[in-house]
Amino acid sequence: MLENLKQFASEFFVTGDPLIYGADVSIGLVTIAIVAGLTYFKKWKWLWRNWLTTVDHKKIGIMYILAAIIMMFRGGVDALMMRTQLAIPNFEFLHPEHYNQVFTTHGVVMILFMAMPFMFGLFNVVVPLQIGARDVAFPYLNSLSFWLFFLGAMLFNLSFVIGGSPDAGWLSYPPLSELQFNPGPGQNFYIWGIQISGIGSLATGINFLVTIIKMRAPGMTMMKMPMFTWSVFATCVIIIFAFPILTVTLALLFLDRFGGGHFFTLDGGGNPMMYINLIWMWGHPEVYIVILPAFGIFSEVVSVFSRKKLFGYTSMVFAMMIIAFVSFFTWAHHFFTMGSGADVNAFFALSTMLIAIPTGVKIFNWLFTMYRGRIRFDLPMLWTVAFIPAFIVGGMTGVLLAVAPADFQYHNSYFLIAHFHQVLIGGVVFGYFAGMYYWWPKMFGFKLNETLGRWSFWFWNIGFYVCFMPQYLLGLMGMTRRVSTFDWDTGWGPLNVVSTVGAYLMGIAFILQAVQIAYSFKYREKDTTGDMWDAHTLEWTIPSPAPEYNFAITPVVDSRDPLWVDKQRRAAGKLPQKDAKPKYEPIHMPSNSGIPIVFSTFFFIAGFGFTFHWVWMGVLGLAGVLACLAARSMNDDEGFYIPAEEVEKTEASLRGTL
Repeated sequence: MLENLKQFASEFFVTGDPLIYGADVSIGLVTIAIVAGLTYFKKWKWLWRNWLTTVDHKKIGIMYILAAIIMMFRGGVDALMMRTQLAIPNFEFLHPEHYNQVFTTHGVVMILFMAMPFMFGLFNVVVPLQIGARDVAFPYLNSLSFWLFFLGAMLFNLSFVIGGSPDAGWLSYPPLSELQFNPGPGQNFYIWGIQISGIGSLATGINFLVTIIKMRAPGMTMMKMPMFTWSVFATCVIIIFAFPILTVTLALLFLDRFGGGHFFTLDGGGNPMMYINLIWMWGHPEVYIVILPAFGIFSEVVSVFSRKKLFGYTSMVFAMMIIAFVSFFTWAHHFFTMGSGADVNAFFALSTMLIAIPTGVKIFNWLFTMYRGRIRFDLPMLWTVAFIPAFIVGGMTGVLLAVAPADFQYHNSYFLIAHFHQVLIGGVVFGYFAGMYYWWPKMFGFKLNETLGRWSFWFWNIGFYVCFMPQYLLGLMGMTRRVSTFDWDTGWGPLNVVSTVGAYLMGIAFILQAVQIAYSFKYREKDTTGDMWDAHTLEWTIPSPAPEYNFAITPVVDSRDPLWVDKQRRAAGKLPQKDAKPKYEPIHMPSNSGIPIVFSTFFFIAGFGFTFHWVWMGVLGLAGVLACLAARSMNDDEGFYIPAEEVEKTEASLRGTL
């Protein structure tokens, strides 16, 4: 019996690597600290009532952003381990199998569990406020989406210490991801973690598309929406068409592994290239899913900090929607070398070059917005200005990769690695940082420390270029991706040392941001006006942080930048300096619910069971999912009303007139 337990434990837990043991200890200590802190300060009920069961879009947005920052740390540690391994030739910091696991989890974590929740967090915090709504269209579904994402991410990350991490790359191409070559549970963790979180992502896309279409304030036509809201609209359209492809693709791969299917195995009549086509039919639109909201953020920030209206609003809207459409016709540029023939390669090369045109339009619109503007270089604007040269370089190298004959040289080289980090860090991460700094006062009621933020900004930017510029040269020198070591005679050593130094500079930048957030929580520079940046849109017409109900009185909109236009009218004497005392009415709000977190926990249990082929646990988890669906369908709670007197008192308190 004891021997059987030892055998089970040796296969169930990841053992034999000091780094894993260190992670085990760290996870254990952090868990103990959190539990002890909640118990000591008697915060369990507070946590359950205010956060775990909330349907408030603002709190859900904060939880998304917190999860994204944690996942950035996780993915960043993976990146530093890879760069340490590649710092010098023939280094033995990571053995090859562990290196494969690290680069696989790094890609998945950064794209799906860092960029996506950061994006969804900003969706939640900003969109209802920008369109004058009191919540999203489906508050319950919004909570369910978050917990599906979070528990899917936790299931994936559990593979780090239990069962073993996936090691077939962040897109898990067959045949390497098939049962014959990857019999362990790591690949199943990949399938179920992404599958569960992907369902949450699809639900979020549906939710926000309906919210934008149906819940805009009176007078806000589509062509009066803020540009960030337009970017969310375009993104949600892509999500709704792209994520079902991912769901089906992973389901087919799981059937191959679990049920003996042969969708992607050549010896059984399948075709691995079918998987690669399907995964990139989702994968390349996914790139635009995460970059379009960043474009929306830059549009808001450039306009506000240049103290001008956005140049070329209509062309920006059309550019967004063209990108959303064309993004579905570029996927094959990821494998020009597969042998599809000149006609296919020419089509996808042209479509890839075509999509660069609307992207370039936006760059010029932002530059023309800044032209002759009275620019203020606060942190949101610094990140926006840093984005422009980074993305121009990333865009130009993308066009080089779109040239099919040249791609035979660049394909799977470090030139490609440098390119997509150039656009994903220089575009997505810089954009989300700009959005975080810009809307932080609206989330928490205070501004993040400017000095520490500038130190972090420069470490990020210097480290970014020091890390990735050498990788373009390494790619042209023949260094391919996914290699875990190299010899001295390759000549790659010096540039890899430089690249590793840049990675550690970005690590220091992240630590400085963590210090900045902690410092700012203690020494708060409060936003007492609700409009800290002299902004243009509706979210800045209400107090900071926004009250539970968002707007005490539903705003009426008659222009694209309603707050900015009202300020100009007041300055010209066309509006009174102070509004008449409003008449408040009771406000209907949705009730909190514990079903979303319980539902997602059962999905987690099902995924964990199927990961280890424990059918009984998988069935038990799915039965719990069905029970939660039944409980929800029989729930007749219609929410509650906040009395008008309470609304008036809250408004007076928040606006400092109590």
